Amino acid sequence: MHHVAVLALPPVTAFDLAIPGLILGNARVDGAPGYEVKLCTPRPGTVASADAAQGLDLVIRQGLGILRQADTIIVVGSGSREPLDPVVIRALQRAHKACRRMVSLCTGAFALAQAGLLEGRGATTFWLRADELRSRFPAIEVRPDVLFVEDGSIVTSAGVAAGIDLCLHLVMRDYGAAVANEVARMTVVAPVRAGGQAQFIPRPASQQRGDSLAPLREWACRHLDRPISLAELARRAHLSERTLTRKFRAETGTSPLQWLLQQRLGRARELLETTALPMERIAESCGLGSADSLRQHFAGRIGIAPAAYRAAFGHARANL
Repeated sequence: MHHVAVLALPPVTAFDLAIPGLILGNARVDGAPGYEVKLCTPRPGTVASADAAQGLDLVIRQGLGILRQADTIIVVGSGSREPLDPVVIRALQRAHKACRRMVSLCTGAFALAQAGLLEGRGATTFWLRADELRSRFPAIEVRPDVLFVEDGSIVTSAGVAAGIDLCLHLVMRDYGAAVANEVARMTVVAPVRAGGQAQFIPRPASQQRGDSLAPLREWACRHLDRPISLAELARRAHLSERTLTRKFRAETGTSPLQWLLQQRLGRARELLETTALPMERIAESCGLGSADSLRQHFAGRIGIAPAAYRAAFGHARANL
């Protein structure tokens, strides 16, 4: 059982507050809950909501003490621009020193930043406040164009629904792709959402017409079993390689070939978890060529050998 403490700093956004329970609470491992999710706040009781204009306030009964027992601490978005209470700062710093995984949803990144946990790290937040985060905390590498950023033991998400993407990522990290995919089916969301926050940032109208590369990405995902070059992608998109790379990076936060490698490794994960196929067959099915290539890329990107990954998350979990 993985213990999660969700920290609400008023005025709290009710949608953000609901996401961890919705996603993590639906994760089942061998038929048992994978997470225990508890809410907490600096002053238990009625907590002001950012949705108060709709007549909504929240009652949270747990205080900061539960942070000490948590494996993961999730700070949800807040509408406050006031300095963080020193008691909260110290609690977050203690949790980080105790090697807890620290997570923020939406503007929760500002709390982690005030606690000094994001200095020298990459992070993201709601795009409307990304410039503010960069201005107030120049030591942070703010990435406003992605859905979430994982930097060591700290994970930050972009605005609103990006918290769903981040929580699904946590499930995949903790229990593997098969469990995360089942959670996605239960909650009727995409297991991995293509693109990034940049899709939702307003752009001039001249840049918005017919510029989505989603059909190209869908085509590539259907053909992961064969080599796909940058030149072929550019031909299919009717673009030059340079223009394709620029557009692709704007939509996904990465280059076409790096994105393609991510998809191949994601497919390899699923096959390692749900089949007994030999490494050579998995490598061929994912377009990685050989078992040696699979091992090299898998270890480089995921930090573990394919065989070790299969031992941790593999065939025995296929019947969850």
